[in-house]
Amino acid sequence: MTTSNSTARVAIVTGSSRGIGRGIALALAAKGWRIVINYNSNSAAAEATRADVIAAGGTALVVQADTGDLDSLGALVDATLAEFGRIDMLVNNAGIAPRVRNDILQTTVASYDEVMGVNLRGPFFLTQRVANEMIRLVEAGVIVAPKLVNIGSISAYTSSTSRAEYCISKAGMGMMTKLWADRLAEFGINVYEIRPGIIATDLTAVVKEKYDHLILDQGLTPIRRWGLPEDIGKTVVAIAEGLLPFSTGEVINVDGGFHLKRL
Repeated sequence: MTTSNSTARVAIVTGSSRGIGRGIALALAAKGWRIVINYNSNSAAAEATRADVIAAGGTALVVQADTGDLDSLGALVDATLAEFGRIDMLVNNAGIAPRVRNDILQTTVASYDEVMGVNLRGPFFLTQRVANEMIRLVEAGVIVAPKLVNIGSISAYTSSTSRAEYCISKAGMGMMTKLWADRLAEFGINVYEIRPGIIATDLTAVVKEKYDHLILDQGLTPIRRWGLPEDIGKTVVAIAEGLLPFSTGEVINVDGGFHLKRL
């Protein structure tokens, strides 16, 4: 299905040139959404995702923006509104791990600031800008029941002492989800957090052998397989299509059951 007219819904998906973000973009495109594909540095990957979005039945706009740069994020919103005139959903997906894994006793200020800037400060202020635009668009009758989705991580509650700054950023995103859910409910804007588990992407390819053993042989997750970007994409589609209308501030684990406490 291709829906390219001005009434088709629009989603900004940060970090959508590859991995989980790409999976989300393609899943939404199959439902006829117009997708703003955001990338930071890999323009070739973004263009490849654009082609795949169009092939899946969607419409795509590619916009470069650095999630750690607030001015850049403002330009992302401006470009979206200039092209489409509406924002029906924001998916805060872009994030980074520390450039170097250091024991928490040696975590550097530079690494902490960089990770927190991209993973928490950027999404917080991007959400603030988009939320204000959504309120305006709802009150003008342009959009109905927009959604905000944060892509968190099992690292929000799982200690990894060699990447403390990442864990802290994802734990902070959990509270950010609750805060925006509380504040925006009166405007009919529901907010959700998806917590992926161990997902097969190019970023996790370097640890494939390790997690193959942990998942398949040791049962690290009750569902004994790697998660896939399309698993996250399907969950976002459920939110996007309004299948969770009486839920907000909700955390949805997409982790093969990793979060379960087991004996």
